[in-house]
Amino acid sequence: MKQRIFSGVAPSGNIHIGNYLGAIKNWVKLQDSYDSIFCVVDMHAITLPRDPQELRKNTIEVAKIYLASGIDPAKSTLFIQSQVSEHAELMWILNTLAKTGEMSRMTQFKDKAELHTGDSKAMDNVPLGIFNYPVLMASDILLYDTNLVPVGKDQLQHIEITRTLANRFNKKFGNTFVIPEPYTTKESANIMGLDDPTKKMSKSSKSEYNYINLSDSEEGVRKKIKKAVTDSGSEIVYSEEKPAPMNLINIYSLLSDKSAKDIEKMYAGKGYADFKNDLAEEIIKFLKPFQEKIREYSDEKVMKILEEGAEKVRPIAKAKLDEVKKKIGFIT
Repeated sequence: MKQRIFSGVAPSGNIHIGNYLGAIKNWVKLQDSYDSIFCVVDMHAITLPRDPQELRKNTIEVAKIYLASGIDPAKSTLFIQSQVSEHAELMWILNTLAKTGEMSRMTQFKDKAELHTGDSKAMDNVPLGIFNYPVLMASDILLYDTNLVPVGKDQLQHIEITRTLANRFNKKFGNTFVIPEPYTTKESANIMGLDDPTKKMSKSSKSEYNYINLSDSEEGVRKKIKKAVTDSGSEIVYSEEKPAPMNLINIYSLLSDKSAKDIEKMYAGKGYADFKNDLAEEIIKFLKPFQEKIREYSDEKVMKILEEGAEKVRPIAKAKLDEVKKKIGFIT
């Protein structure tokens, strides 16, 4: 039997090119070799306030992005997280094994808390969902005996807590959960902000010049790339000592399938103006047909695919949750 991969994106706003390059592009590549389950994780989206109408709209849009990217319903299973109640049930059980110290050490906790309160120290008003959503992420993964989780570098700590909780449960109640491994590539591990290469590209950024949305216009792309941070030098060099050009080269490399070294050679003796112009055109060359594909999918067609996916995964999720319930002493 094929090993299984599981991953998902939250419908919490515009999906940017970092989401695509850091995760979804890898899913497309892996779906031919793995039993693939991809989820629109709407329960994660409500850790911060969401307008209900916008949430429904964004949930469908994320699924359209999966499909337009090349996720094939004949090879992969797509569904909406909240339509499979076992995710929430398993989370509650794993909550009893997770430690508050572990949750408070999650590097994204303070970032998300500050986004909600405007003050990283004002913890009294932080919703509990922001604090313990890594346990929900662990439940998403463990419910399906996932072997591999394609993620960006910023999510590696969450995979580690998932592994910790799985091992803790197995040790206490007997072998139950598969211990998952993260999957990433050097180029896609960290797609950083265009305006600040020390912070990841984020749809929650206050500046629109941080990211390229998958819905951006050609003019919008050119404007954002033109303003993208580089460095004080003039050479196009791929080096960890130069995080800004390294980030732009990674984006170029992932979209063009050229190696970072090849891109360095292409721009030997040239300046950032030439490089940025070509990078913008490379992004536009990807986005144009991508946006056309999205428009081909009606909401009704997408919902049918998602509903069929939920029907397919429910028996898997129920079987795993029943096994867990029996082992901890629940009467099933």
